[in-house]
Amino acid sequence: MIDRLDQIFVLLKHGILGYLPENWQTPVGVILSVVCIVGLYPALFALTTILERKGLGRVQNRIGPNRVGPYGILQPVADGIKSLTKEDIVPTSADSVVHFLAPVILVVTVFMGFAVLPMGRNMVLVDLDAGLLFYFAMGASTELAVFMAGWSSRNKYSLLGAMRAVAQMISYEVALLLSSVVVVMMTGSLSLVKIVEAQNHYTFGLPHWFIFTPWGFAGFLMYAIAGTAETNRSPFDLPEGESELVAGYHTEYSGFKFALFFLAEYVAMFSIAGLGATLFFGGWTAPLAALQWIPSWIWFFGKLFVAMGVFIWLRATLPRLRQDQLMNFAWKFMLPMCLLNLFVAGLWWFMGSGWMRWVLCSALLVLAYVVMGRGELRAKHVGPRSYRYAE
Repeated sequence: MIDRLDQIFVLLKHGILGYLPENWQTPVGVILSVVCIVGLYPALFALTTILERKGLGRVQNRIGPNRVGPYGILQPVADGIKSLTKEDIVPTSADSVVHFLAPVILVVTVFMGFAVLPMGRNMVLVDLDAGLLFYFAMGASTELAVFMAGWSSRNKYSLLGAMRAVAQMISYEVALLLSSVVVVMMTGSLSLVKIVEAQNHYTFGLPHWFIFTPWGFAGFLMYAIAGTAETNRSPFDLPEGESELVAGYHTEYSGFKFALFFLAEYVAMFSIAGLGATLFFGGWTAPLAALQWIPSWIWFFGKLFVAMGVFIWLRATLPRLRQDQLMNFAWKFMLPMCLLNLFVAGLWWFMGSGWMRWVLCSALLVLAYVVMGRGELRAKHVGPRSYRYAE
């Protein structure tokens, strides 16, 4: 019974395909999986927006949405209707074709990443041997869509916002990729399914998640920071600096096109959170051996929502960085730490088992963090924000 509950979606899919001819089963199975993904994550997006607005309201001593439906829970429906019915305004000087394609390409590339994410036991659309490589290839395509949006609008604020976004995304994508390489080094595979299987072991009831190693913990911290910047979330939301750029690269978008940008941002957050859970927190595996009876997909989506809660918490807590601080932090702190973590992971592997590798690897990472952190603070590249009047 427990196993059937764990595989309920897989069994349901096979049950539907059983009524079809054999040569139809593979393409229809892919279509069913795609429809489920495309339907599920926009629904989670709607749920997350109301939770975020309610949560931010509580942090800021406000009530939050409370007019549409009981306790305001139907606010996402009202927002969706508003987006569908608002006029689609395209500037006369804009490149209308590129202006239209930019949000479409952005949403498509963001959804493509879910094709290789295992969302439960036997619940992955395509188990590619180079799944992680495919994921990052799709992620890199989002930068093209962002630049298309800013350039096609023929608006200096949009173009400046697009250039900010592309510079930020390229800078932090380097750290995002390097922080993931340590996991590939340890598992010897780019398949996300095999990466999860490598962590699906228990000792004294505790899991062998990579987060519980020095290189895994450091890699996760780098991944979390880079992932936050990659999705343009606070405190890295400079491409959408309202006080400077109106709305950034999507200034000249309205109606449903703007809603697509909004959807892409949140779906990208789900995607980044899902990959982080897969790489460092065992994906769909349980946190304790005694809890393995709970369906695997519940664990995956539970970890996903914890990550979304952290995203909301950061937005409510941290002020926006300056552009110079953002770029200095990426290239002068994040990149050296990620490269050092690659060396530490190799050292961990060749030292074999024993407590000595724990001490040495942890000491190297802590020492590097202290030295580089103090150096950046002395140089004032990062650190406390200062305000002064223009002269």
